[in-house]
Amino acid sequence: MLSRVSTIATRSASAFARTTPAAPLAMKFCNMQNRGFKVVVVGGAGGIGQPLSLLMASSGLAKELVVQDVTMSMVPAEGVACDLSHIETDCKVTSFALDPSKPAVDQLGDTLTNATLVLVPAGVPRKPGMTRDDLFKINAGIAKGIIEATAKYCPGAMLGLIINPVNSIVPAMCEIYKQKGLDPAKICGVTTLDVVRANKFVGEAVGADPAKVDIPVIGGHAGTSILPLFSQCPYGAKLTDAQVQALDPRTQDAGTEVVNAKAGKGSATLSMAYAGARFGKSVLKGLSGETVTECAYVASTVTELPYFATKVTFGKGGVEKIHEIGPLSAHETARLVEAKAQLKTEIEKGLEFVKGA
Repeated sequence: MLSRVSTIATRSASAFARTTPAAPLAMKFCNMQNRGFKVVVVGGAGGIGQPLSLLMASSGLAKELVVQDVTMSMVPAEGVACDLSHIETDCKVTSFALDPSKPAVDQLGDTLTNATLVLVPAGVPRKPGMTRDDLFKINAGIAKGIIEATAKYCPGAMLGLIINPVNSIVPAMCEIYKQKGLDPAKICGVTTLDVVRANKFVGEAVGADPAKVDIPVIGGHAGTSILPLFSQCPYGAKLTDAQVQALDPRTQDAGTEVVNAKAGKGSATLSMAYAGARFGKSVLKGLSGETVTECAYVASTVTELPYFATKVTFGKGGVEKIHEIGPLSAHETARLVEAKAQLKTEIEKGLEFVKGA
């Protein structure tokens, strides 16, 4: 990604130089930006949060970036913000460290006021011996504190939830918004990494540039709920049955590949940051007037389930259109039944959390 960005930036700078008197590179870069949005990365000092913050600060879309994390984070949020403030963009970078012993809603007023987009890679990762129920109980509490704060200080902001388990967290947080009379369409589960992985795997399989591959991934964001629709992309349609049978579960289990490759010392942080930034930039482009379509996990009536991931078009109002699933192959039709079954259970877990909250 960085090499592509560098190439684009170099070409743009060269064109600029042909028509403009010599100026410092930083000034050229600033003049090319279309900034206007305040972005907050909650969990911005973590393994996903740091590269995500870097990508958003250098996106050319944010006029202000706030790196927010807890006071006991391994790397202080202030240090991450200081580091980012030295890169040659005109994006103002600040930070805030939250004391988790106190309610988030009592601390995040200045951080969230006037925010346009809040990206949330916060929460704890699943550790050895921890069940998904254990993970949900911890992270749902963290997410609830954040949602209560965004509801109070930036109710019109778009939220991208990366905090796991997404399949359960998103329904729970959307229901809280509904209870407060707010629009649940402001909350999206970020499933972009599933799309990014599917595009990469298909590109490698058929010898195509992954940047030209566009595989919709529907359903949810865990295990069998992840359903890549290879048949809906010209490149994916070239896959043999054997390749589909291999790449479908690989897309589902790609996170495990990373965990194993890191020998248990980490998970998918860099690819998730890339995907989170892709999602974030799509939202901001939409808000600036350029309609952009990405897959996301949202409140939906596309199926009988109240929450589902399909293609979503972002525009000036945020989520402007939730797309239908579209035509499916025989394999995808059978898999959809499986995906819905898992997703139904995980949605119900999220809804139960809200009832007991």
